[in-house]
Amino acid sequence: MQRWRGLEEIPGDWGRSVVTIGSFDGVHRGHQLIINRVVERARERGVRSVVVTFDPHPSEVVRPGTHPPLLAPQPRRAELIEELGVDAVLVLPFTTAFSKESPEEFFRQVLVDALHACLVVEGPNFRFGHRAAGDVALLAELGRAADCGVEVVDLQVRGAAGDGEPFSSTLTRRLVGSGDVAGAAEVLGRPHRVEGVVVRGAQRGREMGYPTANVETVPHSAIPADGVYAGWLLVDGERMPAAISVGTNPTFDNTDRTVEAYAIDRVGLDLYGLHVAVEFLVYLRGMEKFDSVEALLDRMADDVKRARELTDAG
Repeated sequence: MQRWRGLEEIPGDWGRSVVTIGSFDGVHRGHQLIINRVVERARERGVRSVVVTFDPHPSEVVRPGTHPPLLAPQPRRAELIEELGVDAVLVLPFTTAFSKESPEEFFRQVLVDALHACLVVEGPNFRFGHRAAGDVALLAELGRAADCGVEVVDLQVRGAAGDGEPFSSTLTRRLVGSGDVAGAAEVLGRPHRVEGVVVRGAQRGREMGYPTANVETVPHSAIPADGVYAGWLLVDGERMPAAISVGTNPTFDNTDRTVEAYAIDRVGLDLYGLHVAVEFLVYLRGMEKFDSVEALLDRMADDVKRARELTDAG
C-alpha cells in the first residue's frame, strides 16, 4: 500500500481511483464496511482504491483544545486500512487555511485534480468543506458535473436485530471512557488498543512480585475508565496475556494516572524504552484503595487469576 502525506506526494501518473474520505478514527466496523466497498468497487472498475484522512484531527484546528480522545494514532490507522486491501492512503495535513476551503474547492483540488476519482463512497452523514457546508447531496451534484459517481453506504448499527445505535467513533469513545471495553470491541471488531513507550514508574509492582510495564501513552489516546482489566501486552509482535491497571493507584496515594500492564507469568522482561501496545479484553473491577499492602496483594492475585483464565494464558 502506498502512503502519501499531502497532495504533492501523489505520483504524477496516478490514474482513476475510487475514493473515500474521513477521519476514520479507530477504523471501526462502520468504517470497514465503507472501505471494503471502496476496494470492491475499485476492483470491479479495474482502478485503484484510496482512503483520504486528516492529521491532526480537524476539531483541533477548528476548535483548539477540543481534540477528541484518539482510538488509534495515525500509523495504526494506516495499518488497519492496509489490512483491508486498500491501494493507497492519503493523509492531508489539516491546517487553518485548508479548513477554509469551500466544498467546491476541496472537491476539485483533492478528488478531481489529484486523485482523478471516478467514484466516491461515503456514509450518509458525510460532510466536507468550510464549516462542513458540503453534504452527500452536494457531493453527488459536483460528481455529476465531473463524471464522478457517488455511492452512499447505510450506517451499520449495534445489536442482532439491527435496531441499536449506529457504529461511530463517538460511540466507541463513550464505551471506552465508561470502561465498557467489551462493548467497544463489538464496534471496533477487535479489542481497543492504546500504545506508547514503556517508562520507569515507582516500581512497586516489581517489589510486590508483579512487575508492570508503565506505558506512557500517545497524546490524546482514548484511555479506558479507571479500573483493572484483562487483556494483552504486545511487544515486537508477541501478544502476551496481561492484567492491566488504569488509574492513580490510590492505595499509595498517587495522583498521576497511569496505564500499567503485567505480562502474566513472564519473568525477566526488560521493556524500558520500547514502544508497546496494550489491548483491553474485559473490565474486571474498579480502582480501589486498600487498607494494607497485604489486602492489595490478595486482590491482585485474584485479578491475575481471572485475567489468566479469560485470556487462556493457563
